[in-house]
Amino acid sequence: MKIAFAGKGGVGKTSVCAWVADWLARSGRNVWLVDADTALSLGQASGLSPAALPEPLVRRGDLVRERIHAGGFLNLNPEVGDLPEELAVDLPLGGEPMPGVTAGHKRLLVMGAVTNAGGGCACDANALLKALLAHVVMDRDEWVLVDLEAGVEHLGRGTVAHVDGLVVVSEPSMRSLQTGAEVGRMAADLGLDNQVLVLNRHGGGEPPRLDGLPGRWLAVPMLAGLAARQMTDGSVLGLPESDRLDGLVRDLLRDLLEHLAG
Repeated sequence: MKIAFAGKGGVGKTSVCAWVADWLARSGRNVWLVDADTALSLGQASGLSPAALPEPLVRRGDLVRERIHAGGFLNLNPEVGDLPEELAVDLPLGGEPMPGVTAGHKRLLVMGAVTNAGGGCACDANALLKALLAHVVMDRDEWVLVDLEAGVEHLGRGTVAHVDGLVVVSEPSMRSLQTGAEVGRMAADLGLDNQVLVLNRHGGGEPPRLDGLPGRWLAVPMLAGLAARQMTDGSVLGLPESDRLDGLVRDLLRDLLEHLAG
């Protein structure tokens, strides 16, 4: 299954993606995580040290030249099938595998956004990014989780049209919910109606009925364990509230899978 995570910046989108991926791996699934956000924080949220983070693909000028300008011609449909294994880094588990289960692998691809390319025309880097993302989402018969750029500007057809579900993450604030509603509308226009709203740092009450905001929703409460750690550690895994988060992830995936099947 292929799932994209979207929402306004700072709402916990990357954290939710990391929680889902870790639960899947501890349940025996192999998971590809794709960091397509400018913030590039999915690796640290998943327990990787800053020193172990790979250079984002968007900054790999050598690969851009090799794949896009091979033979002296501009190739906008480059061969990328070998790149996931070449570029991915393994991520640690955030806890013990489920009883009786052999843990799966979590592998991270750090793609970045075109705004990170650093001056000049980013068309070449963008072509390689799009090709690799399309390959991972469309051609890999494994779980793929894509942490999208914050906001709605990068919610493009090439990313969303081929995923199986969209998780819209929001805080319980009107500005955040309005961004979530815009994300939901844009995704629905692209044919993706399998959407679930995750209301993070939820203190109670139901979300408002905004046009485009997913009607199916789950709540993540304030997490004291995460708040106590945030100033000293970038990881969101292995929290005191892990059992509760595991239950929320199970509910989220059940909702997405049932809608997909039904």
